[in-house]
Amino acid sequence: MNTKLQIAVLMGGPSEERDVSLRSGKAVMAALQRQGHAVHAVDPCEGKLSLPTQVDVAFLALHGTYGEDGQVQSELHRLGVAYTGSGPDASRLAFDKASAKKVFMERGLPTPAFAVISDADQLIPEELSLPLVVKPSCQGSSVGLHFVEKEAQWQPAIEQVLSMGGTALVEQCIQGRELTVAILDGRAHPIVEILPKDDAAYDYDHKYTLGATEYVCPAQLDTFQTERCQHIARQAYEALGCAGYGRVDLLLDCHGPTLLEMNTLPGMTETSLMPMAAQASGIDFDALCQWMVEDARKRHSAHPLSVNPSQSAPLS
Repeated sequence: MNTKLQIAVLMGGPSEERDVSLRSGKAVMAALQRQGHAVHAVDPCEGKLSLPTQVDVAFLALHGTYGEDGQVQSELHRLGVAYTGSGPDASRLAFDKASAKKVFMERGLPTPAFAVISDADQLIPEELSLPLVVKPSCQGSSVGLHFVEKEAQWQPAIEQVLSMGGTALVEQCIQGRELTVAILDGRAHPIVEILPKDDAAYDYDHKYTLGATEYVCPAQLDTFQTERCQHIARQAYEALGCAGYGRVDLLLDCHGPTLLEMNTLPGMTETSLMPMAAQASGIDFDALCQWMVEDARKRHSAHPLSVNPSQSAPLS
């Protein structure tokens, strides 16, 4: 029998991914209520946090700006409230894709060549060649994702991304199988392969349009490929200093896996990829949410003023 806790589920928020976050939050609330907890919805819609008087754990079902960029983690840290997922520094680093890629490169981890663009008039960097991927340096859910295959597509893509605020991350486009690896308790779980049904890019619409994408879990890979992808995913997670859980996106081609990005607060609807991978390991959605709560409490009690990725609750 679980101890009844007062849990604030942070959901919604001010980002472009508000609707997705609300869906995650509602699913998490239902799961935690089934576990017997007292659950409170908290929507920091203007980027301002207001918690109930008594809170044992803040469950972060936020996505995008404010939720994944270290802001809310810093606020909860100052308040001394236990919360799920990575701490402020790891969250901030993972959310800034360019900064995360620099860490990957410093660690010798494979990631596509890239450049950061802040000027709408800048030409295609000499060190890169078409085709390219253009996206905001700091966004999630494939918001603002563009594929540039012709020079005529470059300027509109850059202008559109820069209009969202911040800088544009430009990556060398790599053709390969799209995979994602869930990390729970420092362990890599069964890999999910992402297969958009019309052979298009896995953009925002394909992520959140019912039936637009097929998912295969476990991915149909040989043992060597599986172990290599999981190993690189764990290395990325550790390199950024993540805690508790996360999801690592990769591409796999004939040369092996290539890191794209780290998601510190991945989607948490019952059909999201993190729960899908957990289910393949025999961990159902309710048990997954319960473990995330227990993990947050354990790390907070061990280090009440910090989040220590090495102190996680055991995952059964």
